[in-house]
Amino acid sequence: MSFLLPTLSSKKEVDNVIRNTEDLVLVLRFGRSSDSSCLLLDDILAKAAPDLANMAIIYLVDIDKVPVYTQYFDISLIPSTVFFFNAQHMKVDWGSPDHTKFVGSFKQKQHLIDVVEVIYRGAMKGKVMVTSPLDPSDIPKYQLIYKDI
Repeated sequence: MSFLLPTLSSKKEVDNVIRNTEDLVLVLRFGRSSDSSCLLLDDILAKAAPDLANMAIIYLVDIDKVPVYTQYFDISLIPSTVFFFNAQHMKVDWGSPDHTKFVGSFKQKQHLIDVVEVIYRGAMKGKVMVTSPLDPSDIPKYQLIYKDI
């Protein structure tokens, strides 16, 4: 399903998309097009894209082709989804120690739509961090492992 969404394959492309997306939530899915869990998330993203056309734009980022952002966002588990609004990195309180990204796949299309809507409404009010509208049982659990500490 990754062929249904635009893919960014260089740092310059990612920079331009972050810089030039205005008044829309930018959804960046970091992962690999060959990974089954990424394909599951890609399917949900592709199905939600038409419903989110007025609030968000969705891109896929291959972690092997853009290692600088993979390292910058500390993406060690895939798929990971990062959100921006007007070049501002939006953070979401998922009830986990990491507020910078959503790790794993959304369980339903409606979960993604709810998250994007909360981010959009919060960003329009000037917030840079919002609280997740998802039930904690719908958020994948994982352990953070800090390297070189």
